[in-house]
Amino acid sequence: METSTHTVTNQAPPLVGYDVFGSDRALTEAVARHAGADLPEAARAELTATVRTELTELGTAAGSAQAQEWGTLANENPPKLRTHDRYGNRIDEVAFHPAWHRLLGHAVGAGLTDAWGRPSGHVRRAAGFLVWSQTEAGHGCPLSMTHAAVPALRTDPVLAAEWEPRLTSHTYVRELLPAERKPGALFGMGMTEKQGGSDVRANTTRAEELAGGSGEYVLTGHKWFCSAPMSDGFLVLAQAPEGLTCFLVPRVLADGTRNVFRIQRLKDKLGNRSNASAEVEFAGTWARRVGDEGRGVRTIIEMVAATRLDCVLGSAAQMRQAVAQAIHHSAYRHAFGGPLIDKPLMRNVLADLALESEAATVLGMRLAAAYDSGTEADRALLRIAVPTAKYWVTKRGTPMIGEALECLGGNGYVEESGLPRLLREAPLNSIWEGSGNVQALDVLRALTREPGALDAFLREVGLARGADHRLDGAIKDLLTELADLEGAEGRARRLVERMALVLQGSLLVRWAPPEVADAFCASRLGGDWGTAFGTLPHGLATGAVVERARAVV
Repeated sequence: METSTHTVTNQAPPLVGYDVFGSDRALTEAVARHAGADLPEAARAELTATVRTELTELGTAAGSAQAQEWGTLANENPPKLRTHDRYGNRIDEVAFHPAWHRLLGHAVGAGLTDAWGRPSGHVRRAAGFLVWSQTEAGHGCPLSMTHAAVPALRTDPVLAAEWEPRLTSHTYVRELLPAERKPGALFGMGMTEKQGGSDVRANTTRAEELAGGSGEYVLTGHKWFCSAPMSDGFLVLAQAPEGLTCFLVPRVLADGTRNVFRIQRLKDKLGNRSNASAEVEFAGTWARRVGDEGRGVRTIIEMVAATRLDCVLGSAAQMRQAVAQAIHHSAYRHAFGGPLIDKPLMRNVLADLALESEAATVLGMRLAAAYDSGTEADRALLRIAVPTAKYWVTKRGTPMIGEALECLGGNGYVEESGLPRLLREAPLNSIWEGSGNVQALDVLRALTREPGALDAFLREVGLARGADHRLDGAIKDLLTELADLEGAEGRARRLVERMALVLQGSLLVRWAPPEVADAFCASRLGGDWGTAFGTLPHGLATGAVVERARAVV
């Protein structure tokens, strides 16, 4: 006989059945600000309405119980490697749970690989990526690489004409088939090797050109991390006679046979469990050259920049979901005589988390808008601001999500809350596409070799000069640091951190409500901030900051 000793009370209901986009005021305002910014008023209004409708549909789907279940199932049932079929034939396939395919199919159908050449394509795609990634982060990897492969392929007009329509398609086809039989395709990439890691010039994979000078090669070597090995094609780096070169490796050849793509094993990772990362071997693997021999890094650099921005957006998505969960829990949970959200110290913590989330979102969306504008100034800004944002935003994700988890107490530490999965996922974006030191050194490279990048950065932050004395002081101090780059490598992380905070502060002062900008500048730029979240200075409008960040069901 079933017995009951108590009635369950004082538990927050699930945060489900809400519009992930519409409930995010920082994101909705960013879309309204940037979408169609270069269009006449009437055309801009029409485009903005269309984009908002698209994102509302996606946000409602992302907040649904069904999408949340897909995310859970995809992580509870990670991919499995099948090297051979039942007859002993080598097939090198990765099998995924149906939930993975539903997540990926919905994302492709929503246009999350389609940005290049669309009106405000990068803004609408970045916002959609930020929204849909909150369902589950792992399937964002192939979405990101497929989106980012387009500018690399455009260095070869023939390859671009063949592949770009498939990569930007809104049709998801999961089967491995020859490219001409697929209306939509996904791309992965393989750069990292055992001996080199981030130092791709140390790669040893060899490329030998086939007779006839047609740009066809065979590759021999390995890749230590090959992302999304179930994809239809891959951009890889290998050593050709003239040096490191970029190549396109299709999974299935035109005659329907499988290319030589030996998956040795899948990585057993801390997080990102739904997504497959593999070690692969090339042994006479057919490939097409992309770009000129010896220019591999230059060919693939635009892909790297685009995936780095997706690391920023992915971290912003995780932050947003974490703070939404923390505020939702605190609004319903009562302790010590009232709702947690009304307790001054908890409100300080939640407001601090909300500031971090909004600053990440505003920065990511500004960089997406720079891709859309395509002006010389914005291209120069992207050169320095993308690695700066990649360094800082992805670094902030792990401690921020850990603090949000603590807001739920023991409830946050159990898997059912979803916070542990977010916490395991958080370090990935800091590592992928170059860890913190790589980003910091890339910023130094831009500072010393590309003066136009620094000029663009200073013009951007200078747009808010005079609006907040703490921001003005931080800009002045930063200029002093930038004036002397002697021995800068040893202090590069600190320098890039200050650049990121000044840039975020400038954007918030220009575009966020006064209470948000005031709190950010007082803490991040004013020097009155502790080492843990929840140490905002006294006297700030923390209640207004928290209420702005609340996801309303």
